[in-house]
Amino acid sequence: MRFRPCIDLHDGRVKQIVGSTLQDSDSASLQTNFSSKLSPSHYARMYQRDNLVGGHVIMLGPGNEEAAVDALTGWPGGLQLGGGITADNAGRWLERGASHVIITSHVFHDGRLDADRLYRLCRLTGRDRLVLDLSCRWRVDGYYVVTDRWQNFTDLRISKEVLAELADSCDEFLIHAVDVEGKCMGVDERLINLLAEHATIPITYAGGIGSMDDLYLIREAGKGRIDATVGSALDIFGGSGCSYEEVVTFHRQEND
Repeated sequence: MRFRPCIDLHDGRVKQIVGSTLQDSDSASLQTNFSSKLSPSHYARMYQRDNLVGGHVIMLGPGNEEAAVDALTGWPGGLQLGGGITADNAGRWLERGASHVIITSHVFHDGRLDADRLYRLCRLTGRDRLVLDLSCRWRVDGYYVVTDRWQNFTDLRISKEVLAELADSCDEFLIHAVDVEGKCMGVDERLINLLAEHATIPITYAGGIGSMDDLYLIREAGKGRIDATVGSALDIFGGSGCSYEEVVTFHRQEND
């Protein structure tokens, strides 16, 4: 199990927000947990110093391109990049220093997975440089992928068969448990169990981590197969649930 660090960008600044409150037009509904005065590259250099490979930079809406470039400059080749990635710009972001591009909404159309778009993107970037974001919410009979800033449900339900099929088209999965994301109130253990049971490629789980106990729970429930990212709970993002130093120590103990 690895700790995967994050740099979330909103309006050109490093922030931590409750993802389910992010909408296209209603800024009044946005719940911000933290907004940093430090540059994105500051965090990137810190992650490089601690050899935390496989972290991700996420552009939450427009106006974040300059900040994303700053983050990638801080650690060229050390960070994945997501948010608004399409076949038209994926190659450019890889050239700018992203190790992988993270894709979600572009490969969905009218609530359905567009296999042709996914195939073309995979051919463009190479399977080994593509991360598929399958962030999801619970809906009656299972977890369904949500797109467009996590506001719209698709018809793609997370299952053994879906994970196996999509694993052929990407290097990793990034999966936010959207119902608990940013709330620091505990992880979605049911989702973690599902992912651990059917994981065949690396999966990074995000959502609800509020303390070190949650990392230990992910390690056990995830059978060591599921990596984790911690956002709002970290002291470097204004949180009090766990310190960056102890999370890095946990990572090193798990991977020595």
